[in-house]
Amino acid sequence: MNTPKLIGILGGTFDPVHLGHVALANAALAQLPLDEVLWLPSGIPGHRSAPVASARERLAMLRLATADNACYRIDESELDRGEPTYTVDTLTRIRAQLGDAQPLALLLGSDSFLSLPTWRRWRELLDLAHIAVASRPGEDPRDGGPSPELSVEIARRSARPEQLAASAAGRIARFPMPPTNISASAARAGLAAGHDMRNLLPAAVLAYIEAHHLYPKETR
Repeated sequence: MNTPKLIGILGGTFDPVHLGHVALANAALAQLPLDEVLWLPSGIPGHRSAPVASARERLAMLRLATADNACYRIDESELDRGEPTYTVDTLTRIRAQLGDAQPLALLLGSDSFLSLPTWRRWRELLDLAHIAVASRPGEDPRDGGPSPELSVEIARRSARPEQLAASAAGRIARFPMPPTNISASAARAGLAAGHDMRNLLPAAVLAYIEAHHLYPKETR
C-alpha cells in the first residue's frame, strides 16, 4: 500500500499575488517532500481587512501566477462564501475531503507563524495539518521571537522537513527560502504610486492589473 504524499497548503487573500508568494511555494516544493501545493484564496478573511480586488479578479491573477507549474493547484471553495473564513475551518473541510491519513502541511512565512497564537482555535490547526515555516537567511522577526505558548508547541513538535510525509499532522518544520521583502500591501502601494513593479509581481499578473485598471494610481 502506497503512503499518501504530502500536500502543501498556501492560503491568503492574494491581493495581489506577488513574487514573494511564488518564491515561498517554489521553496516548499524544493525543500519539502511535497506532491503539490494547493493555493487557497480566501473570500472574506477572518484575520484581516477585506481585499481590494474582487474574488474573481484575485482568482484570475492567481491562475496567471501558477499556470506554468504542474505541481500547483487552486482550491476556489472559499471565494464565494458570504462569511469570514478561518484557517481552522478551511483545514477541517480539507481534512474531511481527503481523509485522516493524508499528510497535509500548512505553509507559512515566519511572521504569520509567530502570530499563530492570535488565530482562532490555533492549537487545533496542528491536529489537522503539519505546519511548515519558511525561513529567510538572517531573518530577524519583528517581535523578537515566538510567544511562550508557541515555544512550547515548537519544542514538542519540531521535525525535519523530510519527516512530514510520514504522518498526517502534528509536526512543525522549518525550510529555507531565498531572501525576499515583498508584501501585498507594499505591492498595492507601489501600484497606486505608479512605481515600476516588475520586481515584485509576476509579469502576467502585472499585465492583468494594468489591463483591468486594478489598484488605480493616486491622483494628486
